[in-house]
Amino acid sequence: MADLYMKPGNKERGWNDPPQFSYGLQTQAGGPKRTPLTKRVAALPDGAPRAPTSETSPGAPPMGPPPLSSKASRPPPVGSCPTSSVESTKLLVAEREILLEDVLRPLEQALEDCRGHTKKQVCDDISRRLTLLQEQWAGGKLSTPVKKRMALLVLELSSHRWDTADDIHRSLMVDHVTEVSQWMVGVKRLIAEKKSLSSEEASEATYTATAEENQTTPEVQQAP
Repeated sequence: MADLYMKPGNKERGWNDPPQFSYGLQTQAGGPKRTPLTKRVAALPDGAPRAPTSETSPGAPPMGPPPLSSKASRPPPVGSCPTSSVESTKLLVAEREILLEDVLRPLEQALEDCRGHTKKQVCDDISRRLTLLQEQWAGGKLSTPVKKRMALLVLELSSHRWDTADDIHRSLMVDHVTEVSQWMVGVKRLIAEKKSLSSEEASEATYTATAEENQTTPEVQQAP
């Protein structure tokens, strides 16, 4: 999946110019840093107690590496694999060829869901941006990394992972702004509108469930 977050180089740059790092690699870089193996250990000062020399008694057992724990030899339990179904889907997206309909259809469906809840002017602008996306894709003006990241964005959008979808949108704007600048604004607005619509639907569902529960609860009769 290295090509998903590999920023294409500039052909006008010299051979000895520093590389341009990708936004995706910068956001994913992290984790604990390991101590360099070349670091020297400070020498003990004069007069400090030193470890005794290895003088083993005749009856002492030979020193060796500690025995391996029995837990280390056990295989991992079934179902404990950290790769989830979402990660497997992402691997499939990275390996197979991305088709236009696989990306455009979920975006158009999300736009249809927003109609009736979003202003007509906003929906029309999003639709116009999606048309530009379709034209550039069909015209061969989009690179493979852009197509693959758009497939991942659609996957996160369909799974209601709004923040992850917005992060992918942001990485595309940083790494491939010349390719996506004309239509990515509409995708960003679509993510925001779909997130707002989902929050409204969740609130309405909670209100409806609470109202039905109050109606079915019998009233407690007070004693005269």
